[in-house]
Amino acid sequence: MKEKWRLGKCLLVILIAIVIAGCSTKKDVSTKENNRDSGSNDGGTLVIARLSDAENLDHHFMSTINAASVTHGKIYEGLVGRDKNAEIKPLLAENWKQLDDLTWEFNLKKDVKFHDGTAFNADAVKATFNRLLDPNVGSPRAVVFKMVKEVKVVDEFTVQFILSEPFSPLLSILASHEGGIISPKAIEKFGKEIINEPNGTGPFVFESWTPGQKIVFEKNKDYWGTKAKVDKVVFKVVPEETTRISMLETGEAHIAEPLSVPMMSTVEASSVVKVYRSEGFGTEYIGFNVQKKPFNDVRVRKAISHAVEMDSIIKGVYNNVGKKANSLLGSKVFGYTADMKAYEYNLNEAKKLLAEAGYPDGFETTLKTMDSKERINMAEVLQSQLKGIGVKVNIQVLEYGTFVEQANSGDSEIFILSWRNATGDADYNQYNLFHTNSHGASGNTFFYSNKEVDRLIEAARKEKDPNKRRELYAQSQKLELEDAVYIPVRVIENLAAVAKNIQGFAISPSGYLEINDVSIQ
Repeated sequence: MKEKWRLGKCLLVILIAIVIAGCSTKKDVSTKENNRDSGSNDGGTLVIARLSDAENLDHHFMSTINAASVTHGKIYEGLVGRDKNAEIKPLLAENWKQLDDLTWEFNLKKDVKFHDGTAFNADAVKATFNRLLDPNVGSPRAVVFKMVKEVKVVDEFTVQFILSEPFSPLLSILASHEGGIISPKAIEKFGKEIINEPNGTGPFVFESWTPGQKIVFEKNKDYWGTKAKVDKVVFKVVPEETTRISMLETGEAHIAEPLSVPMMSTVEASSVVKVYRSEGFGTEYIGFNVQKKPFNDVRVRKAISHAVEMDSIIKGVYNNVGKKANSLLGSKVFGYTADMKAYEYNLNEAKKLLAEAGYPDGFETTLKTMDSKERINMAEVLQSQLKGIGVKVNIQVLEYGTFVEQANSGDSEIFILSWRNATGDADYNQYNLFHTNSHGASGNTFFYSNKEVDRLIEAARKEKDPNKRRELYAQSQKLELEDAVYIPVRVIENLAAVAKNIQGFAISPSGYLEINDVSIQ
């Protein structure tokens, strides 16, 4: 019996490989010609096949890591960044110090230029943050820097951030994509409009963007730091996952992301492609729009939470890739609390709560999700599980950009989403996802408001003592769970399929693609 099973498994792998080969797109001859000969570890064109396009290329208007991972650290750079251990490191600032509770001073690198030749200096830093914080520009990311009262130019290469209130995680925000410094010429050219020709100081220079198809960067030959190893990067939009993987098999692409859990075994069986895995800061969750009936009733939200059997989802949908979450903070994030408890599976309690809320026979609702295999599979499992308490779930699968737009606008009832946490600090999670000021595109697509939660989040921002900050975040997370704003699913694992001749690729815990050290062997 065991031998028959092994033979059947082998035949299945071979069949899948044949199907993938049949899905291959026509080879891009120019890409193949641009790639260096086998054995080279410098030059060539790196092709990354991606599920979806960036919604825009302007860090002041981006609402997803999916978009930010294209430009962050490649086109745009911040005053500080993170090293391979996710620790804060100097980048465009050589050093910094906190002068008092409200004043942070940064000494800037000299002899750095933007891609358009403009000199990087304190005036450029000020111009970037003035634009971000200008209410006439209307940046949805301004909320993360709302505590910045003024960016003050001390001299050509010294700048101060004057805060309106103490803000302990300032460096973590500056290291995220929102902290990227933009050329003053680009700001002058585009003003309040979204910048569609990104211009920064990074190791790659923007060449072109064909929306819905591809984004092309070239190596910055005049880069101030360690230069990129490849000559060009092409981010290709390839919605179909089997096509993305087949492109790696045929050499048309080098990296395919994201990689779904169901496709992992196929990639692992390949002789030329490997699976990349790393634990992220973020989590995946089922969210409720708490302003939409019937989810404006906490008893309904609790009932749904009790009716979801999460262990079977982690095992059946995700094949145990990514550990079960107990909140919306990943275990590597500052502020994570290990003893947080999600709702236990209890159908009797779920039915009781629904009856108390006036829905003894259940109700009908629409669950929205993006077009990825795991999300669709999870939606179908939820649909099946919630039948057990009389809730009829209609599943609506949307293209990623459309899904995000609808969630941001409040056009949702219940949805499956993730938050990747760009900074590794609980503030980025708590303020963006749960504070009243963050409704909509800033992150709070639950449209949740709780004055005590707001107070705790604001207090944690001002607190210098790390242990006291952790305690404040533990209290806010407890209240959010009591209000059953969401159902935690799992801590995200970054997954990608990578050609075996690619070296130096990584995905940061925040979810940013790290390609500056990539070489094609």
